[in-house]
Amino acid sequence: MRLDSFLHNLHFDIDRLDPPDWEVDWNDAPLAYKLYRGLPVVPLSAEVPLTLEGREVPGIPALSDIGHFLWYAFGLAKVCQWELVGDGAEQEGGVTHSFRRFLPSGGALYPSELYLYLRVKDLPVGIYHYDTAHHRLVLLREGDFDSYVARALGNRCDVSACFGTVFVSTMFWKNFFKYHNFSYRLQGLDAGVLIGHLLEVAKRFGFSSGVYFQFLDRAVNHLLGLSEQDESVYAVIPLSVEPGMTWFADRGRDEAITASELCRELRPIAHEHYVRSRRVRPYPMLVRMNEASLLESTRSFRQVEGETHENVKGRTVPLPPVNRLSYDLAAACKKRHSPGIDFVLGRVSQEQLAALLREATASFAYRNDLDGVRANSEPRVSLYLCLHHVEGIPDGAYRYDSGAHALQMERPGDHRLSLQQAMTLDNVNLFQPPLCLHPAGGRDHLQTALGYRGYRIQQMEAGMLVQHVLLAASALGMAGHPLLGYDANMCDEIYGIASRGQTCLIQLPVGPYRPASRLEGSLHA
Repeated sequence: MRLDSFLHNLHFDIDRLDPPDWEVDWNDAPLAYKLYRGLPVVPLSAEVPLTLEGREVPGIPALSDIGHFLWYAFGLAKVCQWELVGDGAEQEGGVTHSFRRFLPSGGALYPSELYLYLRVKDLPVGIYHYDTAHHRLVLLREGDFDSYVARALGNRCDVSACFGTVFVSTMFWKNFFKYHNFSYRLQGLDAGVLIGHLLEVAKRFGFSSGVYFQFLDRAVNHLLGLSEQDESVYAVIPLSVEPGMTWFADRGRDEAITASELCRELRPIAHEHYVRSRRVRPYPMLVRMNEASLLESTRSFRQVEGETHENVKGRTVPLPPVNRLSYDLAAACKKRHSPGIDFVLGRVSQEQLAALLREATASFAYRNDLDGVRANSEPRVSLYLCLHHVEGIPDGAYRYDSGAHALQMERPGDHRLSLQQAMTLDNVNLFQPPLCLHPAGGRDHLQTALGYRGYRIQQMEAGMLVQHVLLAASALGMAGHPLLGYDANMCDEIYGIASRGQTCLIQLPVGPYRPASRLEGSLHA
């Protein structure tokens, strides 16, 4: 299959992606976390604070701060157990349980992994893997790699002014085993949700951050000891507490640095790790897409303009002025829930809607190398939404204009039936939630500017926006449920955005809910 056709099918014809005889082998499923064997480990404190209010860290963080940061960002937060109800015929009932983190993941499979380059007190300087299962750091490579990491980022970041650098990777098999080729779309979204959540946690600790989507992939993977047939880094996020930190500088812009020359500077490493699956089936399309997305030279790095929107003739609905939400992120994380069939029909006030949209889009603003040093750049992901039963606002399909803090009417009316008919999986009753949000982006998936790498970057930015919506909804006493089982063409038609070169990237119903009965326990000391 051609790569362009593959990306088209990921959004508009997903039935073409998987072989008709594909069956999920649940007995041979991989673990949701990577386990290294036979390497030095550094235990992290299990005495995690119950709140993140007032948690700003003065100066270089201690090892305990790093542990608390990682637990809230990607640690195992709770265990859930609930009863599966059978249909009395072929489907049997039973009890199931799973370990969850504070952020959602498709099928709770968490294909992302976290690696860190750390320079903090009481810890050897070097490259570490965050062992989520045991809440500890695993030392992969000891040494000072400031210059190496800086050059892998094109000398655009003063890595020596950072106490740490986070690498967000994707392990292809971890959700390919269930979703086959469709996992490629999920992996970008999952990585984005993690990045968005990690940045929000970093703010609570007083860490400054910048996201680098463009870097020398093979050099970074070589540093971490990753096999690109199995796993690859999707984003690099330096962390600093320096008040005068300069991000995305053009130092050495005329000097071309290649991944090949950097890789020759370090000996290769290949540490043993455990995934549990006895048989890992091949995923050639994911490997091809990853190879087509790799950057070999810093001359390939680009900046990308945000989306511009033409004026639509529909009605403009100004939203009431609201301040940014002030909430305890720890409490919002603990309450976050994907309701599924547990949404209940309820009314949302204008103030609640205004606060949700204001907070989600304001917190979505972040430093990144696609914008560089440009201020007030328009986002590349827009927010559309269908409303029903919102006080004082007519039912309809709208685009949220964050600059004007207003809704732009795209099509009036109650669109719940169309949304439900567009569902390819009947796992949510869309007649219940009053809000159904659709982050949207260019149909070319940034390929014109960034090639095939643009696709995964667009998915990551959509995932970041989704997580900010979910956290804002939780802080307001509501919940959201990210969905990919929908017909993108039908949703695009509701807003009339296909003619403008845009498409809905993910579907996110939001509203009141009534949690189903389940046994749930927190996993912290």
